[in-house]
Amino acid sequence: MAITVSATRQVLADAYKTIAGSNVAFISVHTADPGTTGANEAAGGTPAYERKQTTWTSGTGGVITGAQVTIDLPADTYTHVGLWKSATGGESDFIDKVAISSTTLGAQGQLLITPTFTQS
Repeated sequence: MAITVSATRQVLADAYKTIAGSNVAFISVHTADPGTTGANEAAGGTPAYERKQTTWTSGTGGVITGAQVTIDLPADTYTHVGLWKSATGGESDFIDKVAISSTTLGAQGQLLITPTFTQS
């Protein structure tokens, strides 16, 4: 059942952005489904791959949006983006995932990611 009250959806969306303890989260990129642990995270490259910090801002009607991040990636195929509580933490810091359109980089490159969460 979808939540019909816009203000209630926004309260729930705002709660999602504080799962990491603040309105900051870290974005990762994965070569396959990360499951519930953050598996298959990208690695390597020059410049080296690393998770990037985003800051959530509130919208209306159940939407929050994170600041766009630029992630350096080595050549590979990428299928998922992850959300973490920290820049380097392990599976206990993994928050969520989303499938993306499969993206293949034939050489070192970058992905620009703008995270959005919509509570329905």
